[in-house]
Amino acid sequence: MPHVTRRAAMVLPLLPLTARAEDWKPAQPVRILVPAAPAGTTDIMARLMAPRLQSRWGVNVVVENRAGAGGTIGTLELVRARPDGFTLMSGNIGPQAIAYSLFRNLPYRAEQIACIAGTIRGPNVLVVNNDTPARNVAELAALLRARPGQIPYASTGVGQSTHLSPVLMLQMLNAQAIHVPFRGSGPAQVDLLAGHVAFMIDNLTGVMEHIRAGRVRALAVTSAERSPQLPDVPALRETLPELAGYEVNTWFGVFGPAGLPPGVVTTVNAEVNAWLDLAETKERFTALGGVPLRLSPDEFAGFVAGETRKWAEVIRREGIQMDAG
Repeated sequence: MPHVTRRAAMVLPLLPLTARAEDWKPAQPVRILVPAAPAGTTDIMARLMAPRLQSRWGVNVVVENRAGAGGTIGTLELVRARPDGFTLMSGNIGPQAIAYSLFRNLPYRAEQIACIAGTIRGPNVLVVNNDTPARNVAELAALLRARPGQIPYASTGVGQSTHLSPVLMLQMLNAQAIHVPFRGSGPAQVDLLAGHVAFMIDNLTGVMEHIRAGRVRALAVTSAERSPQLPDVPALRETLPELAGYEVNTWFGVFGPAGLPPGVVTTVNAEVNAWLDLAETKERFTALGGVPLRLSPDEFAGFVAGETRKWAEVIRREGIQMDAG
């Protein structure tokens, strides 16, 4: 029989406890913060995940919207939460990547947030309301140049990808328009459908149903290639020579406050990835115009860091700076 030292014997009883830590299960209700208004993709992801997690964990999983300031209000609430696993957040490219270089006085830092799991990724899409006369990107560019600084466009909030996507497009076109920020995709879409704003570059996942119903017209997607969900809609970069270098993709994921126990991170990641693997989840994502962003915690953290660096360079080059709040 192998010899067991006193030191080793003292360690052995701890092993089952470590194993159980990896199989963490919440003992009280969990809330998922959404730093955006209802109806947008950030909100949709939380509301699709919540019932799945609730059924798996046997506790209530509640979605709470904390919109405003480009997603920074909800993110700050997450940062201030106890790192116990009972507060999670459905985040996105805006407050979790773009904001670090966009805002001068951002009230949180990247190291205060734990990257847990990706959920969905996909292109943004340029849409116009049905009263806007432009039928393609060239016609929209001509309209913008004919009426500089007069055509209003919507975004889901200052600093979101739906804000910087059209900013980048306008700069490449050497055109001007009026930015009208909203507290999320839902309110922005209401004004777009009502004709109060002429165009918007929204997440494809958030506006796909309006496109399919014919309530808005899709002129282009922001990815390098056409989207399989909209094969007849060109990529923005193929519409005009000025836009040949244009490419933007958006993404969403699950985050927590820094300092979460490793067992919480691995458990939540495993649950989210299992949900992403379900056939019905993939079908729903296809209907939304996106694909699963299935990554380990380390892979997701690396992905977010890469996106943060990318947007920092874009913002520095474009000379954009704003105040948070």
